[in-house]
Amino acid sequence: MIGKDEVKHIAELAHLKLNNEEVEQLSEQLSDILDYIDKLKEVDTKDVVPTAYTIPMINVLREDKVEPSMKREKVLTNAPEKDKGHFKVPKIISD
Repeated sequence: MIGKDEVKHIAELAHLKLNNEEVEQLSEQLSDILDYIDKLKEVDTKDVVPTAYTIPMINVLREDKVEPSMKREKVLTNAPEKDKGHFKVPKIISD
C-alpha cells in the first residue's frame, strides 16, 4: 500500500501541489495499481512466448532500390530562400 506520506513525497519531488483530497485519492489509486501488479505476478507465464505484437506482422516496406529523383531546380522552385542550389534556412545556433 502506498501511504499518504509517500504520495506527498513523490508530489514534492515532481513539484506538484496536491490538496488532502488529491493525496487520498492518489494513495488509493496507486495502491490499487500495485495490488493488480501483484495479481499479475501470480500468473504462470513460463510457456507463453514473448511477443512484440498481438497479431502476426509482416514487413510492409518496399524494397530499397535506387530510383531517379526530382531535378534540383524543380525541388527548389517553391523554396522561400535558396542559395547556390540549396535550401537556405535561418541560423538557429548562435556562436
